[in-house]
This record gives sequence, structure tokens and C-alpha cells, in this order.
Amino acid sequence: RFMEYIFETNYDQKTLKTMARIVRKTVRKKHSRRSHIWGWSAVIFGILMLFLDGGFTDIDFQKIVTGMAVLIIIIALLFEDQINGYLAGKRMLPGTKSAITKFTEEGYVSELKAGITAWKYENIELIAETNDYISFVFGKNHAQLFNKNSLVGGTIDEFRVFIKDKTGKPIHQIK
Repeated sequence: RFMEYIFETNYDQKTLKTMARIVRKTVRKKHSRRSHIWGWSAVIFGILMLFLDGGFTDIDFQKIVTGMAVLIIIIALLFEDQINGYLAGKRMLPGTKSAITKFTEEGYVSELKAGITAWKYENIELIAETNDYISFVFGKNHAQLFNKNSLVGGTIDEFRVFIKDKTGKPIHQIK
């Protein structure tokens, strides 16, 4: 006999940051690696430009601009997931900040203030898991998270077996 699995997820900054990290470490992995190589190369080049041009003894407008550019790139590289999570939150439609999702044999349904959406398991591209969330990734810009602490209807181990069976996909562990 099948019991429904139910998750309640609030898409706050922590959730959105986690979603950005999962997407970056899975379907955007190659792109992210290239971006980091270019970004850190630009930082090194910018720092070399600052030191090779007389150091900090004679500060001019060009050095200030170069220093600011280096600082912005470093911040973007170090806080990439927070920034992407924040921007994703700004793009969310009204009424989509909280979801109750029910999993059945045929598919799953997400109920939000904005409406109800039915999903099919075969549309899931990748499944990932962190300490707090199970995530379904649908592409480079789309994912859903399910708060493991809110699970009703079974254990997280039972849900893992269920979702692997329904999708035929492994669950990727994300640190």
C-alpha cells in the first residue's frame, strides 16, 4: 500500500542559495568552472596591473577603477550562490514563495498561493540532495527544492527509494 509523501518548502534566501549551489554543482558545472577560471585570472591580472604600475605609492583614477573591478569580481566569485539566490528570489512570481508538494504514484502536485501545478516524474533531469533538501533539477535555470525536515508520510530513506524507482535516476549528494 502506498502512502503519500508530503513536503512543505518555503523559498527563503537559504533555500534559494541552496538551489543556486545545486544547479552550479550539477548541470552548470562546466560553465561554472570556466567562469571561475576567467574570474580568478582577471583578479590576478588586475592585481598585477596595480603592483607593476608603481604599486600604491601614486594612486590615480585608473588604479581606483582597477581596484574596484578586482574587488567586485572577488565578491562575485566568493558569493556567487548568495547572489544568484537573491536574484532568483527577485524574479519569483507573487504567491510562489511557499509550496506544499504531494507525491503520488503517477506524479506530484505543488500547491502554492498562486495556483496548483501537476508534475510528471519523467520531466526531472537530475535529482540532488543536501543536508536539508532534496532537489529536482529541470535544466540550467529551473529547479525545485523539498525541505527534508518537513516530510510527512514516510521517512527520507523511503522517499529516496520511491523517487529513484519513479525516475530511474540516481540521487547526487551535494556538499
